[in-house]
Parts: sequence; C-alpha cells; structure tokens
Amino acid sequence: MKKYIYKIGLIIFLLFIVSFIIVQGFILKEAKKVVEEEVDYIIVLGARLYGKTPSPSLVERLKSAVSYLEDHKEPKIIVSGGQGPGEDVSEGYAMSQYLLKKEIPKDRIIIEDKSTSTIENLEFSLDKIRENDSRDEIKILIVTNGYHVFRSKIIAKRLGMKAYGLPANTPPTTKVKGYLREYFAVIKLFSIDLF
Repeated sequence: MKKYIYKIGLIIFLLFIVSFIIVQGFILKEAKKVVEEEVDYIIVLGARLYGKTPSPSLVERLKSAVSYLEDHKEPKIIVSGGQGPGEDVSEGYAMSQYLLKKEIPKDRIIIEDKSTSTIENLEFSLDKIRENDSRDEIKILIVTNGYHVFRSKIIAKRLGMKAYGLPANTPPTTKVKGYLREYFAVIKLFSIDLF
C-alpha cells in the first residue's frame, strides 16, 4: 500500500514538474517577444496602487506604454483597473494621471475603472472600445509585465480580440513571485475549459 501511495505521489510530482517547465516556457517566450504590429488600441492592465501611487510593477507597464505611444501616434490607450483595498482611487484613474503628466493627450486616454481581474480588465476594456468602434478586425496591444503577457493574450483571444502583447519589465522584487503565481493562474485558466 505504501509503495502504491509513493508511486502515485511520484507521478503527481513529475507531472507538476513537466507542466511547470512547459507553461513557464510559454510564459517566458511571450515575455521576450518584440512587438512590430501597428494596432488600433492599447490596453494597460491595472496593478496595485499605494494610495494613489502606482506600484513599481504598474510604473513599468506605464513606462512601456508611454514609450510605445511616443512612437505610434494613432492608437488610443485604455487604462484598465478598478479600486482595490488600500487604494484611494481606481487604478484606471491613477494611470490616466500618470499619462497626463507624461504629456499624453487627454483625448487619447480612455479610462476603464470597474474591473477587478485580468478577465474583467480585458472584457470591460473591449466594452469601452465597442462603445465607439464597430469594426470587426480591431487590433489590440496589451501592456503588462512580462510574466503576465501569455495568459492575457489567451483571455483576449477568447473574447474575440486580435491581441498582441507588449511585455514591460518586471521589478526584481516581484519577479519570482510573479512567475510562480502565473503558472497556477494559467493552469486554472486551462482547467476552466475542462470542467
């Protein structure tokens, strides 16, 4: 009986290791991709605020978005994120203020301030796009930290978006935690399809 339990435990452990390596391979591949596409809209996914101040992870996302916007004058930008615990304003609002300080014109910024998850970020941002744009083939650029691009693109495609990813740097203090947590988030996303 003990041998049987040991074998099952070993098989589960090996399956975990193999799946972890495969999933991290996909995550790392997307985290290193260079964007060359022209897009219609940019969506910056929200992350934690400290009061009204963007966290280091969110600052990296915003820096990448500003850099892209400076080189591409056409796309509008959707800043997406609701107000979480310990946050004085919505993430969307805080991001819009950051962009305004970086001299991104107000008429290029669309605020989505109700979402509380990646799925809602993308779903509610798509709703904002649909309010003013009825085209079928809309190209979206999702700006988020590198570890988060793979899952975000999968969700966006499931929502019917033609999605590309712009990986922002991940602060060293959150890198290990971010990549580890993302493995479980990807597994959870795929298991939803199975049940």
